Amino acid sequence: MNSLRYILALSVLSATNAFAGIADHVVRTKIAGVDVIAYPTAVKDVVTIYGSLPAGDAFAGEQHPDVATLTGMMLDKGTSTADKFAIAQQLESVGATISFNVGAQTLGVRAKCLRKDTPTILRLIVEQLRRPAFPAAEFEKAKRQLAGALQRSLEDTDSRAAEAFARAVYPAGHPNRPATTQEMLSALDHTELEDVKAFYAKYYGPAHFTLVIVGDLDLPKIQSQLRRDLAGWKGGVDALRQARAGTAGGAREEKVAMADKTSVSIVLGQASGLRYADADSIPLRVGAAVLGSGFTGRLMQIVRDREGLTYGIGAYLDNDTFTDGDWRVSGSFAPQLLDKGIASTRRELERWWRDGITADELAARKTDLIGSYKVSLATTDGMASVMLRFIQRGKPLSWLDDYPKAVAAVTLEQVNGAIHKYLNPDKMVLVEAGTLPAAK
Repeated sequence: MNSLRYILALSVLSATNAFAGIADHVVRTKIAGVDVIAYPTAVKDVVTIYGSLPAGDAFAGEQHPDVATLTGMMLDKGTSTADKFAIAQQLESVGATISFNVGAQTLGVRAKCLRKDTPTILRLIVEQLRRPAFPAAEFEKAKRQLAGALQRSLEDTDSRAAEAFARAVYPAGHPNRPATTQEMLSALDHTELEDVKAFYAKYYGPAHFTLVIVGDLDLPKIQSQLRRDLAGWKGGVDALRQARAGTAGGAREEKVAMADKTSVSIVLGQASGLRYADADSIPLRVGAAVLGSGFTGRLMQIVRDREGLTYGIGAYLDNDTFTDGDWRVSGSFAPQLLDKGIASTRRELERWWRDGITADELAARKTDLIGSYKVSLATTDGMASVMLRFIQRGKPLSWLDDYPKAVAAVTLEQVNGAIHKYLNPDKMVLVEAGTLPAAK
């Protein structure tokens, strides 16, 4: 072992040992059906709350693909006991925040407050989830707001490329296959408030609702508050974890022409067939990081820094939290450099796939991944986010301690084997979105 690899190996071991015993300090309880995970930290006064409830766009169906997003947008518009102005005043008076966001599979909850106000904020979160008022005037505003956001996304090259790629690699009915933006816009014309209420009644409830609370915690008080607020709440469904469905088709190119854009966004990749919980997920992630993670990835070093062909480019695994996901290279090129940029990207991708990564690259990337993990746990927000993400991915709490060990244990053979097992450049989809150069 040369001196560089020896130093990197020692760094990996040191970082791994520094994270022993996180799970030992987590308090996990089931309160009225809700999975409540609490982690006290040394940070004084600050409390961060993350939550997740399976009620995302994948549950909406073809007739009303917008209904999940509209339902989530209505949660902070007032409850049966307080309108949105009263709720906003309560939050402002204590300097706290609560937000809801709808993703492919889940409704996400985020909140931040002081220790003394934690019971109040938890009560407000549960109140908004359990007893939304669904005022008709606010529903019409939400429809207009969503329409505006969708119209803006039609002018965003990254959004258009990502949408086209997902629809190209996932078959109809797959949870990761989104409705098109135009389908969402069209649905707004006929989705009614009663559709939102019906969606809420079917999918919202404590079953499979996860609540992560991190910071300066008065645990007995928090648990007592939640028992009172959650008592009697029923309903809820699990995330969609259907069997692997394969891909929507083979290798092909799709072009999304957009006028007057200064750059072209590209996505090159394929369905991976992997879930995060699968054994080969970590090795393939390490390999993807070598190719395209940050400024030290091969793609940035070569396609951007050496050849000057791109504004930014990276490679990663995505959408594999609940079901099989995808692997992709995402980049952005000036229209006049697009052909050269794609050729360079394909060349480096094929070299990576054919030859694999080196032992030195593996050692360096292990250190980076474990170091990044350490940094992510340094704040209450980071800790809550990581904990929720691991739980969603089906990992036990011990994974908080075992993740660095799992990364440190990855071998060169595992990485290069996973690259060949799950990926094939000859079967990848290429999407280009933007102002495209004229065909020669």
